[in-house]
Amino acid sequence: MTQVVVGQNEAIESALRRFKRQVAKAGIYADIKKHQFFETPQEKHKRKAIARRRQRSRRR
Repeated sequence: MTQVVVGQNEAIESALRRFKRQVAKAGIYADIKKHQFFETPQEKHKRKAIARRRQRSRRR
């Protein structure tokens, strides 16, 4: 869970900027994008196979 404590004299824009940075760093955007649409088991298997191929090619 991402949380930002706003200081007493801190501008809301800077707190919002810190919050956005923390959300991006935590990978929440990628997770939301991944769960945005239903993925069939076949599509999931295909995506993971492609990722495995990419990993194998990087190791060489």
